[in-house]
Amino acid sequence: MSEILSCHVGIGAKVQGEALVASDNFSARYDLDRIKGIFSRPEHALAGQSYVGKILVLNTAKGGVATAWMLYEMASRGMAPKALLLNTANTILAQGAALAGMPLCDRFADGDITTLVKTGDAVVVDPENGQVTITDRQADW
Repeated sequence: MSEILSCHVGIGAKVQGEALVASDNFSARYDLDRIKGIFSRPEHALAGQSYVGKILVLNTAKGGVATAWMLYEMASRGMAPKALLLNTANTILAQGAALAGMPLCDRFADGDITTLVKTGDAVVVDPENGQVTITDRQADW
């Protein structure tokens, strides 16, 4: 049985994939090894895990203007997440996601997105309609 979560209308195309979730914040500059495609900051809850092709579900964006070009650069090499779901996104991260062609949604009406979605859940991100659908809990990809 699917569960539909409502959010602010986002940016990007509709995608589906496997969720990778942590209540940590997100910085493309400080948290990621953009060459290896993993979370590299040792203090991050997802340290050592690959973000490539995942629907990243995190608390909020942090960092500055470098995020925009970093997201674009990762996407151009096929080393980017499929989408970003955040409780709150700043304008710089939104610009970066738009530049990278990466779907982004935030401001979930149903509560804290990092507790509503679990790592391994199969999700469909539909930014145009402001919806995220959990199609399979703890999916075995």
